[in-house]
Amino acid sequence: MKFGIYIANYALRGDPRDFVKLAEAAEEAGWDGFFMWDHNYAGEDYLIADPWVTLAAIAARTERIRIGTTVTPLPRRRPQDVAREVATLDILSEGRFTLGVGLGGSSENDYSKFGEDVDLKARAERLDESLAILEGLWSGEPFTFSGKHYSIDDVTFKPRPVQRPRVPIWCAGTWPIKTPFRRAARFDGVFPLSMSEDMSLEEYSDVVNYVKRHRESMEDFDVVIMGTTTGDEEVAWIDESEALGVTWYVEIMMDADLEKHIERVSKGAPTI
Repeated sequence: MKFGIYIANYALRGDPRDFVKLAEAAEEAGWDGFFMWDHNYAGEDYLIADPWVTLAAIAARTERIRIGTTVTPLPRRRPQDVAREVATLDILSEGRFTLGVGLGGSSENDYSKFGEDVDLKARAERLDESLAILEGLWSGEPFTFSGKHYSIDDVTFKPRPVQRPRVPIWCAGTWPIKTPFRRAARFDGVFPLSMSEDMSLEEYSDVVNYVKRHRESMEDFDVVIMGTTTGDEEVAWIDESEALGVTWYVEIMMDADLEKHIERVSKGAPTI
């Protein structure tokens, strides 16, 4: 099991400098990952840091900890821009970047407030086309694509990311809707969410078993569980989730108080 920070990009009053300080503290305390949400607009009262610029600063100030977005609503982004940004961040971090993607089902403001299409079917189509484009551009080979929403005419995209065969892609999905989990099975990890407030371990077991049926192997495939702990107690359910096939635990952080979060990460990952 690996352990990461899962922080809203409207936490810490949206101050990118504080995100960098927290990531440095997490690396020093032995955490394995630092993952930022990717909202563009969550309401007029929210102060929001751009995760891409912030993660670039974190990549430059850390050496070991894995970084990434969880999750980027890929259908509201131009795939060629994401491909360039991710390749750059992967090079800057020397191969430590993970891209989390999804429809942005809980991020309607990111779409509707800016006149973007909120139709879920259209978003799913753009997500799948964008994923195909990311793989094609990251190959470093001549690439042409013709889809319903995007087209690319004979482009060779360089430099390639450091990681091979690609930067790891985690796909978010709301269980028990099956389509996102079939999509995730084609890539490198799944970030399960639930229609209920919290997912049960039984639901995580169902997710793992479903993904297994759509992959040749679960080797090098990540399953992410989230939660909140104090750092002072043993957390048996994390151990139980690992036995089910979960590979990452991420600690949810949404508060504005940097000192509170640094105190938590300084205690280290949960004891299991």
